[in-house]
Amino acid sequence: MAEYRYIQFSVEADIGHLQLNRPEKKNAINDALLLEIEDVFINMPEEVSAVLFSGNGPEFCSGLDLSEHVARDPYGVVLHSRMWHRVFGRIANSPIPVVAALHGAVIGGGMELASCAHVRVADETTYFRLPEGRHGIFVGGGASVRVGSILGSSRMMDMMLTGRTYDAVDGERLGLAHYCVEPGTALEKATELAKSIAQNSRLSNYAMVTGLSRIESMSMDDGLFTESLLAGMTQTSSEVQERIQGFLNRKKK
Repeated sequence: MAEYRYIQFSVEADIGHLQLNRPEKKNAINDALLLEIEDVFINMPEEVSAVLFSGNGPEFCSGLDLSEHVARDPYGVVLHSRMWHRVFGRIANSPIPVVAALHGAVIGGGMELASCAHVRVADETTYFRLPEGRHGIFVGGGASVRVGSILGSSRMMDMMLTGRTYDAVDGERLGLAHYCVEPGTALEKATELAKSIAQNSRLSNYAMVTGLSRIESMSMDDGLFTESLLAGMTQTSSEVQERIQGFLNRKKK
């Protein structure tokens, strides 16, 4: 397994655990960290059935590392933003479900990163913020699409214009997190969920994490057609037939 400078990655049984590992920088994102994340998802071991995402130290991720900001011309900024899109797309479009354990700061690029996960668990220390407006810049890592689809453009606009912060309770209510748990227990809950998800059919997990987001952006007719194709793909597999038969046999007892 590769050695990384800014992240840690380990595999236990069939669960992969990717942890941001810049606690002295509040896990701020630089290009090297992004490329290490990309390397993990490109070279994900075949035995991994679910991935945990977490941050080392008191914060999940404080966003872009402004201390390493490089002045670029407009074309250079576009290319840099597209690199973020590519890497975050590896997570969002991963055929393997990704469960994020959030705590402390989930700010700017940290929100963009968290929104790529398929399931998000926030403990009560978590807070969400988009400070780009205060810095005089615009989001560039996919927030306008991913966070915008969660909150709606109006709420996201308010966050960016005013610097508004949402706590974990509001984050769960608005969909920024799916679960809100006691302080210090996000990773425990995320691990529990990842282990449960890993017991599903790999094929149905693939259909869910790759199909639903695409269906959302389709017309109704195209979405319904795609749903039928995914149903046909999953429901006819030998594994599913065994699972259904096992369920029916348990009900008879």
